[in-house]
Amino acid sequence: MAKLWGGRFEQSTDEFAEGFQSSIGFDSRMYREDIMGSIAHAKMLGAQRIIPIEDAEQIVEGLKSILEDIDAGRVEFSVHDEDIHMNVERLLTERIGDTGKKLHTGRSRNDQVATDFRLYMKRMADETIGKLTQLCGTLVDIAEENTDTIMTAYTHLQKAQPTTLGHYMMAYFEMFYRDIQRFVDCKKRTDVLPLGAGALCATTYPIDREMAARELGMSGITRNSLDAVSDRDFAIEYLSASSVCMMHLSRLCEEIILFSTNEYGTLRLSDAYSTGSSIMPQKKNPDMAELIRGKTGRVYGDLMTLLTVMKGLPLAYNKDMQEDKECTFDAADTLKACLEVMNGMLKTAEWNKERLRAGAGLGFTNATDAADYFVKNGMAFRDAHAVVGHLVLYCEQHGKAIDELSLDEIRQFAPDAREDIYEAISLETCVNMRSVPGGPAPDMVREHIRQAKMLLGDL
Repeated sequence: MAKLWGGRFEQSTDEFAEGFQSSIGFDSRMYREDIMGSIAHAKMLGAQRIIPIEDAEQIVEGLKSILEDIDAGRVEFSVHDEDIHMNVERLLTERIGDTGKKLHTGRSRNDQVATDFRLYMKRMADETIGKLTQLCGTLVDIAEENTDTIMTAYTHLQKAQPTTLGHYMMAYFEMFYRDIQRFVDCKKRTDVLPLGAGALCATTYPIDREMAARELGMSGITRNSLDAVSDRDFAIEYLSASSVCMMHLSRLCEEIILFSTNEYGTLRLSDAYSTGSSIMPQKKNPDMAELIRGKTGRVYGDLMTLLTVMKGLPLAYNKDMQEDKECTFDAADTLKACLEVMNGMLKTAEWNKERLRAGAGLGFTNATDAADYFVKNGMAFRDAHAVVGHLVLYCEQHGKAIDELSLDEIRQFAPDAREDIYEAISLETCVNMRSVPGGPAPDMVREHIRQAKMLLGDL
């Protein structure tokens, strides 16, 4: 089959090399973007009288029919046409004849592929934001139901202070909302049109790039033709944002895995998001959470792939850049799947509120509040810190919690302690007294939830 670019070649491409350099196996998913970009280009060519209007209209109708047939599964792409762009152009010429050959006037595959890729990644950003918004909504719903559900907060994976499940969930809301912001910001820099940059130095035809941008719903055009065809920052940004998001998912998965163990026993995953063992009949494994945790490394690898591809490329386009799509597509597919699974896993999980509260009562999580009690009664904080440290040591030696000590035992270390210390170090007081913006007190968490709903509503 003759190549559309084969005029200066005397010898056909080696058969193995043909497959090696072909990208249709993975860039065919951009068929819609490619056809819509070509429709916009054809309309512009007609409006600018670069080609006759009737030819432009015939091209547009031909492209629409190709899109309809691809959507319906009636088109089989050819590896001999290398990529989605050449496949579509070949189909167009077969359908409408030589008029189809006019479509490529004033453009190159370099600016064409950059346009397709930007349009596709703009859609991927929107889809990712949509799934993140759903997950954030689920986190807010769980938090709203659990503003009074006391649980343990940890540092160094050691019991630290009491908090609430609502406060805990809203911490992850903040992480994933930042991810939304990153993808929104990434989309802004993706949403510019490179079409018109040509192979690298634009074109001599009187094209209207702004018209093409409007036709495609893009916010503007690129400002430099060399940069336009050689830039893949927008894909790297998407991969970077995806990597950060996967890191957040992995952190949450790690805690889901821990909380669902028999030792913690505070979270029960739905059977729909668990698996069993082929040999141990009692097992219920958090495989979905483990897979998300594992796939985080895969997305990190996708980011490193594209960074490495781009790190030594001179201006302008180089064939190396064909390696931009498989890693980016893989990251987008992986991230969206992980967000979908995480959302379902959280929606169907059951929290053991009694076990959460009981756990918070162990490990001296109220020790800081005991120190604060003494400070509020006139003791210097460092002295109060030492007193409570002695109390904790005494408790460990006698197998007690601080609030299980008698007042006489407490007075061995703090002679001025009064009966009201027990109220001051109750778990409810420990949480409720932290009523500062961002704190775990139920009124503060409810305010956080109110703000979160506003933020999600503005997306």
